[in-house]
Amino acid sequence: MTYDITALRSQFPALKAGIAHFDGPGGTQTPQPVIAAVADALSHPLSNRGHTAEGERNAEAIVTETRRAVADLLDAQPSGIVFGRSATQLVYDFSRTLARTWSPGDEVVVTRLDHDANIRPWVQAAAQAGATVRWADFTPETGELTVDDIRAVLSERTRLVAVTAASNLIGTRPAIAEISRLAHEMGALTFVDGVHYTAHSPVALEQLGADFFVCSAYKFLGPHHGVLAARPELLETLRPDKLLPSTDVVPERFELGTLPYEFLAGTRAAVDFLAGLDPSATGTRRQRLLAAYTALEAHEQTLRTQLDKGISALPGVVVHSRAADRTPTLLLTFENHSTTDAYAYLAERKVHAPSGSFYAIEASRRLGLGDTGGLRIGLAPYNSSEDVDRLLTALGDFLAQ
Repeated sequence: MTYDITALRSQFPALKAGIAHFDGPGGTQTPQPVIAAVADALSHPLSNRGHTAEGERNAEAIVTETRRAVADLLDAQPSGIVFGRSATQLVYDFSRTLARTWSPGDEVVVTRLDHDANIRPWVQAAAQAGATVRWADFTPETGELTVDDIRAVLSERTRLVAVTAASNLIGTRPAIAEISRLAHEMGALTFVDGVHYTAHSPVALEQLGADFFVCSAYKFLGPHHGVLAARPELLETLRPDKLLPSTDVVPERFELGTLPYEFLAGTRAAVDFLAGLDPSATGTRRQRLLAAYTALEAHEQTLRTQLDKGISALPGVVVHSRAADRTPTLLLTFENHSTTDAYAYLAERKVHAPSGSFYAIEASRRLGLGDTGGLRIGLAPYNSSEDVDRLLTALGDFLAQ
C-alpha cells in the first residue's frame, strides 16, 4: 500500500499548531475519530452499567465493545482484558495481589532496562513478602538485554519475571517469547510491559508467551488509561482486594470503581483507527490490524533511516539506541551541549523532542547518564519526512552555536 501521510495527518487537529512531534513515546496526539467517540459517549445518556435504562445499556455496550477491540489489538480474549487508570496502577495492583502467593526465599526478576513502573512495584512487593529481587542487566555499549542475561538470574525459586517488550528510553526489543519460555520452564510467570511496544509492533499475547501484558491507550492514539491482558483462567486464580458489593466476575474483579466509559469509547475508536491505516486491507479487525502494523512499520523504518543518516552527519552527537532490534526511538547526548538546552531550543522552533530519563531511571543510570538521561526522539504514525528534516535542521543549528 501507499502510506498516505498527508491524509493521515489531516485527521489530527493538534498538528494544525505546526509542531513537529517527536514525543510519541510519552504520549501520542489524538485523531479526530477518537475525539468524536469520546464526545459521542458523553453526549448520550450514560449511567453505571446495566441492562434496564438507556444510560446503563450505553455504558455496558461501550465496555463490551472496547474489550473486544482491545482483545483484537492484543490477540487476547475479551474476558482477559482488564481496564485501569494507568499501566503503572495496574502493575501496582497486580504486584500486591501476586505477592500474596510469595514467601521468604522466593525470587522475583526485574531488569535494568525497564521503565520504573515495571520495576519498583515488584521490588516493593518482594520486600513486603520477604522475597529476593534478582536484577537482570543489559549491556550499555549495545543496548541489548539478551536471553542469557535473563537466564543468568533465573532459578527454581523464581516466581515472576518482569520485563519490557520494548524500552521506552532506547527502544530495545528483547526476545520476549524466548524469555517467557525460560521463565515457564522454571515455573515462573512473566509480566510484560508492552506500553512502548504496542505503539510500534503487532502484539500476540500467546506468541509472546506473556502471562500478563500491560499497555496504555494514549501511547497508540487513544485516551489516558491502562490495559492489562491475561488468560481469563489465570485471572480466575487471583484474589485482589475489592469492595464487598462489587462483582467477583473476571475481569471486572480487578476493575476498582466506575470505569471511564468515555475514554473506553475513545480507545475502541483508536483501535479502529489503527486498523484503517491500510485502507486496502480486508477481513476481520485483527487481520486489518496486522496489515496496518505492516504498513506502519515500513513507514517508521523509512523515517528512522532518514533520521539515522541525518544524525550521523551531525558533530558531537552520541547515540545510545544501538540494539539490533529496536523501535524507532533514539536517545541522544552531546559532547559539548546540554540536552535540556537542546530540548528548549527545539521547542522554540516548534519541534518537540523532550529531554530526561522518562522514568527509565535504572536504564539511564546504567548508560552512565545518571538521572538526567538524554534527548529522546520518538516516531509516531503521523510523523512525516518533513518533520524529520525540521528536526535535523534545528539540531544542526543548535550544535553550531
